[in-house]
Amino acid sequence: MGSTVLSLRIDGELLDRLRRHAARRGMSVQDYVVQTLVRDDFDERFSAAVDETEKFYGADLPQDPADRVT
Repeated sequence: MGSTVLSLRIDGELLDRLRRHAARRGMSVQDYVVQTLVRDDFDERFSAAVDETEKFYGADLPQDPADRVT
């Protein structure tokens, strides 16, 4: 898999916040942003997979995990 350049224009305040978040994790801003996007993408794909599984099995599971009986 290759890589592609994505250029963003963001305001200085957001960039400063990104720099602080990245520094706390010992990462570059670029690595921090990429990791955040990958994590968000995974969360969306996981939620979609759960929804599809529930549709397939016709599960009427409670929305609150505490109400689920296993």
